[in-house]
Order: sequence, then structure tokens, then C-alpha cells
Amino acid sequence: MAGYRMHPSILREYDIRGVVGETLTTDDALALGRAFGSFVAARGGRTVALGEDGRVSSPALASRFAEGLSATGMAVFRIGLGPTPMLYYAGKSLGADGAVMVTGSHNPPDQNGFKMVVKGAAIYGDDIRKLGEIAQAGAFASGAGRVVERPVMEAYLDRLLHDVDVGRPLTIAWDAGNGATGALLDKLCANLPGRHIVLNGAVDGTFPAHHPDPTVPETLEELRKVVLSERCDFGVAFDGDGDRIGIVDNEGEILWGDQIMVFLAEDVLSVNPGATIIADVKASQVLFDEISRMGGTPLMWRTGHSLIKAKMAETKALLAGEMSGHIFFADRYYGYDDALYAGIRFMNVVSRATGTLAELRGRLPKMINTPELRFPCPDERKFAVVAEVKRRLETARAEMNTIDGVRVKTADGWWLLRASNTQDVLVARCEAASPTGLESLKAALAEQLSLSGISAPVLRPSPEPSRRPRRRATG
Repeated sequence: MAGYRMHPSILREYDIRGVVGETLTTDDALALGRAFGSFVAARGGRTVALGEDGRVSSPALASRFAEGLSATGMAVFRIGLGPTPMLYYAGKSLGADGAVMVTGSHNPPDQNGFKMVVKGAAIYGDDIRKLGEIAQAGAFASGAGRVVERPVMEAYLDRLLHDVDVGRPLTIAWDAGNGATGALLDKLCANLPGRHIVLNGAVDGTFPAHHPDPTVPETLEELRKVVLSERCDFGVAFDGDGDRIGIVDNEGEILWGDQIMVFLAEDVLSVNPGATIIADVKASQVLFDEISRMGGTPLMWRTGHSLIKAKMAETKALLAGEMSGHIFFADRYYGYDDALYAGIRFMNVVSRATGTLAELRGRLPKMINTPELRFPCPDERKFAVVAEVKRRLETARAEMNTIDGVRVKTADGWWLLRASNTQDVLVARCEAASPTGLESLKAALAEQLSLSGISAPVLRPSPEPSRRPRRRATG
């Protein structure tokens, strides 16, 4: 195969993704398979595990990717249909040198892509761009590989069940959203204590029930209704490929990623005092304060599941999470984001708690915040704007964290401004303990944007303290 040029838009920061038939084709999958196989071979690898989600286009893309891998001499272990964490598990259990998941994650049905791992580490950033360079140069390894079927679903289910440790039996609703978790959710629930209700369990890549993103409140409406009508202890929702989780409490209220992390952190710290726990820069200050209060070591880090996984490995953190619903357990698990496993650990926590989940949520400090604000800014300008704001605040001796953009802490609370790694937008958030404090933070953010020649986004009216506003997952 000669050099092959892909549409540049599909080589993203954290994965490869495009519109099927337009920016992403089966020819791209073949070239990417050869490029990835060459990448693995250059690092001494010989085996790659390959999985696929339930999208209509996934089987064809997976077959062509496998063909490309085989042409580089790789032994390809096809694990079949299932969630992304099952692919990560396969990489570990099969001892594969690389692992690739064909998935469009939580994106619309007409999109698809690839998530990749080499030697247990996620491939992102420069390494993804390197794959494009290998393909364009035609610098492919060659060899006589093979493709074999290696189903791992039963072993993966057994591993999930291994850490079930409930107190009182619960009633739980689980919404697969017609995504890849539906391939095994019925079997999992049949082996769990208590009463379990599976919604939208049929895998259907057109996602007829709702969009597969558990961070969007509209996608949780059906789950909320079932939780209330069936008097469930809580409800769980998954994204399209099962690496992100959403939780609804027994009163139908949504728990956001940072709130979920508070309860999981308490569980981890109860047996691992002092453990490092990571959350992304968009998380509430309440989470970091609660980790400290419970005797843990909080670490604020950059947004992006690949970046979080790398930091976990570096710091040997036992738990990490993002506002987007990626939850990573290294405590008794492997350090990757697995929403099914997180759901089981959360079930354990609630089953042993005194009081309902709504009561537990009600005990958390009350904060009010803006939704995540996203507004256009040219790619060539977005990082410069953040740098300008940082320089001005340094001159003013502001208290801030600059690990990912600028997060400024004041007596009123905090505000954040960062550049998206995947889109030509700036991202902002503000959080305070009072409406007056929130208005002050929003004014400070707007002033800094104005000084850099950027019109401030429309800042929605401050929500009531008892209600959490919508937040959206971003990169």
C-alpha cells in the first residue's frame, strides 16, 4: 500500500473520529490498521486486541482495521461486540501489546472512530498525529499476521462480579441507551443481588431511545421516570461505549461527575488512608475539599481521559474522575475508565450507607455554578487568549491553578477559562457559595475576556442553590 492521506479532521487529540462515508471510510480503517500495526511493531509488539461497539458501521470498519493490522505481521485477537472497557480488559487478560476499540463513543450515529492503547498506555496527541504521518509516508511494516476470534465477555463479566460487596439489597434501574453495554447488561444484572431493571438493552447503533450521552439531562428523562415509578434506590446510565457513567438518585435528581466521585472517594479512602485521588480542573471545589477532609490527597489535573490515565499511572493514584463521567479505578482494578465497574462500586457504597442516596447528596455543601460555557474562538487564538489572561492575573498576584487553562480562586469561589483541545472554542465555568458571589465571578471572567478582545458569552441567570445546572462533557 502506497502512502495514504486521511482527512486531517479525524486525527483528534484523544482519539480518531469522523463522519462515516464522508471524513471516515473503510479505506481509512485499512490504512489506520497498517499504521497502528507499524507503530506497535516499532515498539517490539506482535499482538493487538480489537473490539467494536454496536454502531451500524463498526463491523465493516473493524474488519478493514484487522486486515491492516494483519498485513503488518500482527496477531489480531478479535473480541467482538461489547463496551470499550471490555476491550481494555481484553488487552490486560490476553497480554496484548496493543488494543483498539472501534467506537463512536457518545457521538451521533453517523460518526465512528477508534480508541487505541499500546503497552497499557492510551495513544493520544502527538502519537495519534504520528499514525497519520506513517500512513501518509507509506512507512508500513509488513509481515504475515493472522486474525483469530478471542471472545472475553464471560471472563470480563466474572471480573466485574468479583468486586460485588453489597450490604442491603437494592433496586436499581440500568439504562444501556441501546449502546454497547447492552451486549452484557442483562447477564450482569442476573448475577447481582437485589432487583434490577434494564432499560434500552437491545444494542442498536441508531440509538432509537435517546442520544447516548449520560451527561445531558434530556437523555436521563426515561431513567428518572423509571427510578421514581419503580421506587428504585438509584439509576445508572451509560454512554454509547460504556466508559462514562451517569447517576440519578432515588428522588430523580442527577448526580454529576464530581458528586459521584465524593462517594467513591470516601469508600476508597476508608481502606486506603492518604491515597491520591485525581479530578479534572472542571470539578467542584467541594470534591477537592471533601477528599482532604476525608484524609486523602487531592490532585487537580487536566481534562481528557487519556491525560487522566497517564497521570494516574505516574502518581499511582487509586481513583480518578472527570466531570464527563469517566471514572478510573486503580483500587482493586486496572486504572482505566469502566462505567460498569464504577456502577458496581457505587452500588456497594449505597448498599452500606445509612440513609438514601438523596439524603447523602443533601449532606454535601451547597454550591451554585454556571453551566459549562463554550463559545467560539479561532484555533490560532484560543491558547493565546488563555496565556494573556494568565499573564495579567500573575501581575495581579491572583491565586490560581494553571495546569489546564486558568482556574482562579477568590473569596467568592472560583472561575475557570481553558482552551478546548478538540474544538475551536474556549470553555469557562464559575462556582460560588452564593448568588452574589457567582455574579462577582462572572463579572471577573467577562472583564478578562474583554481585555483580550473577546466578547463574553451569555451567562445564564444563577440557578437556585438546590438545583444543579446542566453540564456537558467536553474535551
